[in-house]
Amino acid sequence: VLQSSSSLKASYEDWLLTYGLSISPFHMRWQTALFNRQFYNWGRWKPKFLYLWFSVGMVFGIVAMFGSVILLGKTLMQTLTQMLTEAPRAQNDRMLQVVVSVLSSGLYVRAVIQSSFLMGCVPGVNLPVSQLTYFFSAILISGVIHEVGHGVAAIREQVRFNGFGIFIFIVYPGAFVDLFTTHLQLISPVQQLRIFCAGRVWHNFVLGVASFMVLFLLPAILFPFYYTGVGALVTEVAEDSPANGPRGLFVGDLVTNLQDCPVYNVEDWNSCLGDISEKSQVGYCVSAATLQQLSFPTRVYRRLDGTVECCSNNSLTDICFSYSNKLDSHLHACLPARKVIEASKVCRTNMDCQKDFVPGFCVTPSLENQTRLIRVKHPPHIDMLYVGHPMHLQYTVSLSSFVPRQNFLSIDLPVVIETFCKYLISLSGALAVINAVPCFALDGQWILNSFLEATLSSLIVEKQNRELVGFLILLAGSALLAANVALGLWMVTAR
Repeated sequence: VLQSSSSLKASYEDWLLTYGLSISPFHMRWQTALFNRQFYNWGRWKPKFLYLWFSVGMVFGIVAMFGSVILLGKTLMQTLTQMLTEAPRAQNDRMLQVVVSVLSSGLYVRAVIQSSFLMGCVPGVNLPVSQLTYFFSAILISGVIHEVGHGVAAIREQVRFNGFGIFIFIVYPGAFVDLFTTHLQLISPVQQLRIFCAGRVWHNFVLGVASFMVLFLLPAILFPFYYTGVGALVTEVAEDSPANGPRGLFVGDLVTNLQDCPVYNVEDWNSCLGDISEKSQVGYCVSAATLQQLSFPTRVYRRLDGTVECCSNNSLTDICFSYSNKLDSHLHACLPARKVIEASKVCRTNMDCQKDFVPGFCVTPSLENQTRLIRVKHPPHIDMLYVGHPMHLQYTVSLSSFVPRQNFLSIDLPVVIETFCKYLISLSGALAVINAVPCFALDGQWILNSFLEATLSSLIVEKQNRELVGFLILLAGSALLAANVALGLWMVTAR
């Protein structure tokens, strides 16, 4: 609108130029020379170390270029097999499903990042809105680290550095550096490789490794303020969670057991719920006298799935239990769940309940398929008795392995650090792999061209022929990446 105005166009464009801004549909960019001195200081710091550092990055980038093609090829075959068999795998299968859009222009090494997790996450589709801050922050940091690597490597190789900037493409943030293209074309192919590999391929890999180290050492880093290994601390309970209620879980509760499965951290919580979900429902030992005292006449009927119900549908405290004796293996009794469970031990058969010659029975909740009765211990509170699918409990209760040593410490801080590190690891790893692909407009394009110039100049003398070989490889790499993007998006959205 401002550019279409004859009276405002000139002043508007002058204002943009003064502040280094560039605005176009879906894209806003800011460039500055304020950091040039800092970049030059970094590029001239310990020349021998930087030479070794970027040489290692060059080797890694070349290996990653070949490795990324193999990985994308295997991923494409897996996706096609999954589509043809129409048997979707579990979401835990780590399949590289990415959406990358990288734009380059003559004077800029620019990247417009649109990527997903190694798990195949797409914002707004299977990425929770509450996680978007982590997602976009990780993208921005990955982009900045990438471009800083390009800039420092370029200065190290005597290429003129014009400026640094950041941008927003639709909603995706990123960064870029402005290099003098003529200088970049005059240096040797090996020097070019050091510059091209220094960005998202090498430095994003290093960022991912550094984030992994922070995540691995987080208990030691936070030890003065938080302790671990004593249970899983509840940090959030969803409003619609079955665990929400007066006898449920509350923020700040420390879960120590699920049934007879001890919980020392979040990993134990997930593992215990997985075991409970996969295995059959456990029973509880009840003496014959107690069973006779608590049970009352009931009407037994079968559900559609074949399981038996013997309690009134209006009961909120009673559950139908099945058990067997020497004469009959299909007995049922409607019993008050809390009285049966609280003072009982877990069992599988009646033999587990024989103690001091006192006759006892192993009574098992008669529940629908996949439904479980789970006793959750969170002392000093009374045990929570949960009836439902174990995964519903896992999805609606957020926990942390870190327990504050002082009341004023936030229970969310370790979770924030953990989550952010995981996003950095996933995104940096995905970007390092994808940008190494020999594909048009990605870093892999410039890595491939420089690699071919460095290795084939003696075998293929004509530059035109070398460019033709590079073009054909880039065409194949672009097709491979496009196929993965299309099928990956279809797997995430359509299914």
